[in-house]
Amino acid sequence: MKASLFAALVVAHMVIVLVMPILLVGLINRTKAWWGGRQGPRLMQSAWDLLRLLRKRPVVSTVATPLFRAGAWVVLAASLLAAQMAPVLGPLAPLQFSHDFVVFAYTLGLARLFLMLSAMDVGSSFEGMGTAREASFTAFIEPALFLLIGSAIVGTGQTSLAGLIGRWHESAAFAWLAAPAVVVLFILLQAEAARVPVDDPLTHLELTMVHEVMVLDHSGPELAAMQYGAAIKLTIYAGLISALLNPFDPQVDPLPAVAAALVIMALVAVAVGCVESLVARLRMRHVPRYLMLGSALAALGLAAAGRWAVAP
Repeated sequence: MKASLFAALVVAHMVIVLVMPILLVGLINRTKAWWGGRQGPRLMQSAWDLLRLLRKRPVVSTVATPLFRAGAWVVLAASLLAAQMAPVLGPLAPLQFSHDFVVFAYTLGLARLFLMLSAMDVGSSFEGMGTAREASFTAFIEPALFLLIGSAIVGTGQTSLAGLIGRWHESAAFAWLAAPAVVVLFILLQAEAARVPVDDPLTHLELTMVHEVMVLDHSGPELAAMQYGAAIKLTIYAGLISALLNPFDPQVDPLPAVAAALVIMALVAVAVGCVESLVARLRMRHVPRYLMLGSALAALGLAAAGRWAVAP
């Protein structure tokens, strides 16, 4: 690939990673407003909300340690680092190397760890409840990513995340595994980006709060970092779905590939908004089963990919 084309695609990737979190959150909010019969906020409203938070002076509990304020920036930095390994535009990522999917998964795990540590640092039992729920929910869904990657390895033989997701459509079994893979990535998106249907941000009821309660004591720039980090993780998984379904190769047809990626990511945001509108306040006892569905589908996909690979 020409150096100029690679540089242009890297710039496009960076712009998508930085701008699409705002647009995707705006699309989700507008979709939810449409379902509720309201006009809803503007698409870029979350950008103005972030700017407003950046201008505010944070209020920190007297019992909080420096870990509390550092946690928000670690979450943001880890999310940005993971976004550089995510193949938003197909079989290409700015940061790409062999077995980078391990670093990708553990980078997101680091963000989740500091999110939970900063929530517990203030010593609030309410935030401890949200942390416990976050830890249990992610424990049910974490195997899904590696099982899904295992299926892609069997189908493609690639070792990088961009090659695995972006080249999977070239596998003979992709036609059978595409739909389950999209469902698995969609459930991962909900778990990672604080979009689990039980977590209804329109209420402050104790039984419906998971991620919302974990950032309850954050304010000002730290709260902006937490919210933008969650939006980046939303963009990461929407980008993975886009890379899985994008029919264009950015190295051959760069403009159609970028356009298709943006359209697919927008459709994913609309789908998230529809799910949150129709399945809000899912009963807590059903959430583990819902998240385990992702791991079960990924395990079945790995078994099917292995069976397809050894079939004569």
